[in-house]
Amino acid sequence: MERDVRELRSAWTRYQRHTFHGPSPALAPWVERYWEARWNYDEPYRQKIVPYPNVHLSFGGGRADVNGVCSGYQIKVLEGRDHVFGVAFRPGCFRPFIRASVSTLTDRVVPATEVFGPDLPMTLDVPTVEAFLLKHLPDDDPRVRQAVAAVELIATDKAVTRVERLASELGLSMRGLQRLFAEYVGIGPKWVIRRYRLHEVTARMAAGGAIDWAALAADLGYADQGHFIRDFKSMFGEPPTWYAQRY
Repeated sequence: MERDVRELRSAWTRYQRHTFHGPSPALAPWVERYWEARWNYDEPYRQKIVPYPNVHLSFGGGRADVNGVCSGYQIKVLEGRDHVFGVAFRPGCFRPFIRASVSTLTDRVVPATEVFGPDLPMTLDVPTVEAFLLKHLPDDDPRVRQAVAAVELIATDKAVTRVERLASELGLSMRGLQRLFAEYVGIGPKWVIRRYRLHEVTARMAAGGAIDWAALAADLGYADQGHFIRDFKSMFGEPPTWYAQRY
């Protein structure tokens, strides 16, 4: 299959600009980051977006949406000159905003008015959106802290490659862990573990240099290279050697 050269060897940086901003201390328990994406394409471009366990509030194209956690990659067609402003909520933190299981949003996009009401911000910058979010801060929920700690453990401890290990580390039963993730993260712990371990693959791609795929698969806890390749392809939509050409 012939590839769009604009997706190879970081060529996208000639057409897109991404900026990120940290939250204020008051919102740091809830918000991971603010982000902006701007692009300019004379011809439509198929942008691949790979998933993380974040819920996003996004403003763009004349609409505002709450984007639930996606279980797989997405393709967004970018064309012309445009931009999007977004809020990435910390994994595990969105349930108090919707007062329902975050799994009800998984693989869905809903109008932001359904969650935050009709008075959405018109000016899209960090101070304005922060002021808006501060008006909508939910009550404290101790289970949020437990869910956040679970995801952070996965993200920071490379030894966590199995759900059983995670449950043991957190002092939860397997069933209790599954309920916690469904309610607060929106997707299962096995998926989250797999996603963060595969993040280590893309980090190595970005660093450059040769990669021993069999050794890397073993480092990530896979029984064999074939299982690793299948997992990567299901998450990113293409095998790792193909995806590496993007860097």
